[in-house]
Parts: sequence; structure tokens; C-alpha cells
Amino acid sequence: MRRIKFWRILLLVVVSAVLFVGCSSNESSSGKNGGSKKDNDELVIAVNENFITMDPHNTGDTNSNSVQSAMLEGLLGSDEEGKIVPQLAEEYSISDDALTYSFKLRQGVKFHDGEDFNAEAVKANFERIMNDDSLRLYSRGFSLITNIEIVSDYEIKVTLKEPYSGMLTRFVSAKILSPKLLEAGSDEIGKNPVGTGPFKFVEWVQGDHLSVERFDDYWDKKERVKKITYKPVPENGSRVAMLKTGEAQVIYPMPSQNIKELESNKDVEVKKIPSTIARYVSINTMKEPFDDVRIRQALNYAVDKDAFISVVNSGFGLPLDSIIPSKTLHYEKQEVYKQNIEKAKELLKEAGLEEGFKAEIWGNTNSDTMKGMQFIQQQLKEIGVDVEIKSMEEGTLSDEIYGAQTPEDAKVQMWYVSWSAYPSDTTNATKPLFYGGSFPPGGANTAYYKNDQVDQWIDEVNMTPDENKQAEIYSQIQKQVYKDAPWIFLGVDEILAGMRSNVEGVYISPTGGINVTDANLK
Repeated sequence: MRRIKFWRILLLVVVSAVLFVGCSSNESSSGKNGGSKKDNDELVIAVNENFITMDPHNTGDTNSNSVQSAMLEGLLGSDEEGKIVPQLAEEYSISDDALTYSFKLRQGVKFHDGEDFNAEAVKANFERIMNDDSLRLYSRGFSLITNIEIVSDYEIKVTLKEPYSGMLTRFVSAKILSPKLLEAGSDEIGKNPVGTGPFKFVEWVQGDHLSVERFDDYWDKKERVKKITYKPVPENGSRVAMLKTGEAQVIYPMPSQNIKELESNKDVEVKKIPSTIARYVSINTMKEPFDDVRIRQALNYAVDKDAFISVVNSGFGLPLDSIIPSKTLHYEKQEVYKQNIEKAKELLKEAGLEEGFKAEIWGNTNSDTMKGMQFIQQQLKEIGVDVEIKSMEEGTLSDEIYGAQTPEDAKVQMWYVSWSAYPSDTTNATKPLFYGGSFPPGGANTAYYKNDQVDQWIDEVNMTPDENKQAEIYSQIQKQVYKDAPWIFLGVDEILAGMRSNVEGVYISPTGGINVTDANLK
């Protein structure tokens, strides 16, 4: 009897266990929107290009900056509209002479390695930038710093040698790294970032993915997804397929030709965002025959800007009618180079190149870039300019462009590219691109454009705290540079992104950055 009772009890235990496992399995596998709980733990974001570096003080591309913003924070940040807001600093003020910036820092913040965030950490980061002229942020305001004063553990003052109108935005760009990481040196910083952000670095497999995971000690407590994986997927069709199947929950940019198809998909939302992204062809003004302004103007007259928007951007965007997009502070519309083939040929004849010439255009390997370069190739053929397309992987292209130490070393002739600046920062929309002191490798003036009067205006406007005076000077800068045509001025993007309907807390900024601070899956 005792033996029979034992087996009955054992059988009851086994059946109960099976039922329990079955119930647990059903509960965990049926997440919201038909996805599993495990699926809802990971957000996959597919972007169009590889990431170049995780060093926030030396970053020039939007994709790298987007990933960094998940892990790293500045004293100041920007909201969905691109306006400057407090971040690691709770409060800030600027002196009347526009030379001293005072910050009251957020307390109780930890770096991902357990180190405390405080004024000493801020000072160490700023000193790293201001003492290393190879870092991109050095020439963007930090070379002007003369003194960093620690008032208390959570108060700091930064003094400049002269006023600089774009400095607030530089405090957005200057993400704060752990002091321990700074001690490890630049090589380690670029591949293993440690900050204070809502997500912390996990791994980076070049060309395949970069992963971050939720930082549970983040100072702003909210529900967030457990893991985010960023995947570079240059081919447009592949990104769209990933979104449709749910292999990716966010894709950016979304190919405009797929809008109708995706808008009819109940599991997908199409996001359209006005941008500050200028799309153009940078022309090396120090190389023959591009050193002749008539040649550069001829190239502009040869290209139909409306057709560019229609063909390359599927109708989403506006012609670039100044050197900065209309969403940028102090923008002033210029007289557009409307397509005029006869005018273009006349200018070539005046410059002694009536028969045309051969040229190269460089760009990265993503689908939209290839389409854009092919469009330029076809348009310039109409005036006898025979364009050879050279596409390169993003890292290689960056090395080729920014590896040149002097203008004479630069091999680039034309580069199909884009630039985005914060809406509040006209300085960053102009000085890195058109100032004579912003040639590569330290700056992004890849047109090697130099106009002494423009340089003087840029120096003056960046030392002027008066906004009315700034507007007046920027008006002159825009007129002169547009006339000098160091670019083929193409268009301003309307940003298109695709998201699964269960994504929340993710948005694309006007600069094209992907913000995942509050990312979650419903």
C-alpha cells in the first residue's frame, strides 16, 4: 500500500510540473502584438551605413553620433525639435560678456563603470578636447577655452578667450566619458565607450552590429527595452524587408519609393520629419578645373534641383536654396541655380572648356548615394562633363577624404555627401564647411573653399553675442558663398523612417540622429 501511495504522489507531482511548465511557457511566449517576451527584450535598428568611431569628441558622422547618444550624455542635450535643453547639467547661465558659462550639475549620477559623475569628470573631458588638436571638437569651440574652474563638486565654470556664438551646441556635442576610460587613451575610447546614458556598451562587430544594453542605475528611471542592436544595412531593399518581417523594429533612412507599400502595412508606421540635412556635392575648389568659379557655377546650372528631389528623393524634400537649410537659425533664401543648360555651356566656353572635361565623383556604397551619384552623372553629361563614379565603404571613404594632411594631398574632386547641424547652431552649419581654417583633417571644408572676406565674417559672427548683428552677418555669408558655388547645391531632406507599431520612445531629430533615450517595446 505504501508503495502504491508513493507512485500516486510521484505521478501527481510530474503531472503538476508539466502543467506548470506549459502555463509558464504560454505566458512567456505570447507577448503583446503577437511577439514573444524574449522578442520584446530587444530592439533592432537598421541604418544605412557603418559606424566609424565611438569617440564622441572626434565624430563626424550622424550614425556614429546616434549610437553614442544611447550611451553617452553631454552637459546639455537637445529635444525632439532640436532645441537645447539641460541634461547632465540641471541649470546653466552665460555671463553678460558671453565669455563665461556656469553649470550646476546633476547629482547622484553614475558612469557605467561605477565611477561618480561630478565636476572633476567634466573638467577631465573638456581638458582632453582642448589639449588635443587632432580631435574634431577642438576646432569647434574648445580651443577657445582659457579656464575651467571647479566651484564645488557639482558646479563648474568654463571661460572662453573670446565670445563664440555656437558654444552652447558644443556642450551638447561634448559627451562626458568616464575618467577611467580617459586614462586608457583614445584607442580604447573609440571602441569601448563608457558614459552615463540609459544604455551601456556591450560589443561592436565591425560591419555587422553594435549592441548596447539597459543601464539599470540610470538617473532618469523609466521603463526601457533591455537591449538595442544597431545593424548597418546599406541596401535599401534589405532594410525594408527587415522591417516588414519584424527582424528590425526601426529602419532609418526609409527608402521613399517604399512609402505607399509600408503605409498600407498595419504593423508599420512611417515617420516624416522636416530636417536640417543639406544634400550637396562638395567640389574641390583648389583642383583644376574646379578652381574656376565659372566651372562650379556651370555644374550648378546643369543640375535640375526639382528633378533631383523627384528622382532621388521620390518627391520628399526641397531644393537647397542657401548654404544652410531653412530650419536653421538665420537662414536666408538665395536665388536658386535653376537648370539652364545653355547658361552652363556658355560658362564652360568662357572658362576655355567648351568641349567639356572628365571628372570623378566619390560617395559611399548605400543605395540612395548610388542613385544620387548616377543622377549627377546623367545631368552633367548634358554639358559634356564625363563623370566617373567611385563608391567606397564608409570607413574607407572617410580615410580617403580626411586622411589628406594638406589641400595638395587631397585626391577628391567631387564628393556626394550631406551635412546636418542643430537648428539652433548656425555656426556648425557654416564654419566647419566654409571657413579657410576648417580644411581636413581637422575640419569638414572638403571643398577647400577659401574666401578671405567670408573668413572675416565668420570670425566676426562667432564673436558677436547680439542676435540681430549675427543675422546681418550670416546674410552676407550666405550670399557670398552661394555665389562662389563651392558645392553643387541639391536639396534638403524630409527625413523618412519606418518603425514597427509596437515601438515607443524612439524619435528621429531634425539632424537625422536617432534618439533611443526612452526606447521601449509595447
